[in-house]
Amino acid sequence: MRHAKVKQRVPTLGEPPGTLLPVGDAKVEASSITLLEFGPQELCETRFESVAAGLAHQSSQPVRWLNVYGLHDVGVMQAIGERFGLHPLVQEDILNNRQRPKLEDYGDYLFIATRVFDFPPNGGRLRYNQMYLVIGKDFVLSFQEKPTGVFEAVRERLRSCRGALRSKGADYLAYGLIDAIIDDYFGVLSQFTEHVERTDQMLLHGHEQGVLHKVQRLKHDCLKLRRSILPLREILLTMMRGEYRLIQPDTQVYLRDAYDHTMHVIESLEMSREMVSDMLDLYLSTQSHRLNLQMRVLTVFSMIFMPLTLIAGIYGMNFENMPELHWHYGYFAVLGLMASIAIGLIWLFSRRNWI
Repeated sequence: MRHAKVKQRVPTLGEPPGTLLPVGDAKVEASSITLLEFGPQELCETRFESVAAGLAHQSSQPVRWLNVYGLHDVGVMQAIGERFGLHPLVQEDILNNRQRPKLEDYGDYLFIATRVFDFPPNGGRLRYNQMYLVIGKDFVLSFQEKPTGVFEAVRERLRSCRGALRSKGADYLAYGLIDAIIDDYFGVLSQFTEHVERTDQMLLHGHEQGVLHKVQRLKHDCLKLRRSILPLREILLTMMRGEYRLIQPDTQVYLRDAYDHTMHVIESLEMSREMVSDMLDLYLSTQSHRLNLQMRVLTVFSMIFMPLTLIAGIYGMNFENMPELHWHYGYFAVLGLMASIAIGLIWLFSRRNWI
């Protein structure tokens, strides 16, 4: 292959469509599979120790939610794909932890790719974890790189029978999962805004050591968030239009609410983005202003010493016919003249606040 280095990062390049190869680093040692199946009156939660155990399981409830941690096990992906009839291209996308956010309709199910973000506890770059949802008539499949806790609130509502999750179908469960992702964006955006405001305060107080690096990092983090949140808005807009038969009309109302929350996140992100852009402009303006002040100080000192240098140069010439050289008080008079000129210029520049 011509681009061998790119092939190492993305093994599926140059391969036939639907080739199952994991792309990206594994974030868990082994994949784990959990099934929640429920109806209005009952909830069953099962953790499968092996793929064979999952294939042998027979569901007894109207709605199933299968959650998988780990996007690197080809065997697990093939087994789930065969059980739920997933297209090879869908399986290929799920094994790729660098997939862009999108929505695809495969007739019997919808495939959604999205991301969730978090900041390291000790600071550092914004990190993302890939997530995938497959929405069928009576099932929802969720695939995550590692446990993040994003869907924990949905699980608790199912266990405690709070809300309408237990009484509605798989499309409403999918809405609940998407809404949990959007709620997580609010928390991430709050952390991002804190980073932006902290950097802005550092810049305003003159602590410029490493600020340019931090501003550039915030700019890159902002681009990462926009590339994930803006497609999510389009995904929700498409789902709430009623173009997919898997999404019931009563669920579209809730999707409109999720769309409104997404717009709120986008508007807040745009405000932070403008602050980052303004910080970069402020940093460059501050550097330019500081350089101007330094040049002005140097210019003032040059102007003070220029007439003194002129006088010293004149009386340093080796001409014989210079009467002042033979005057008894000539040396003191020249020094006094030079001191007077210097003091006068310093007073003048101080009046004009140049020094």
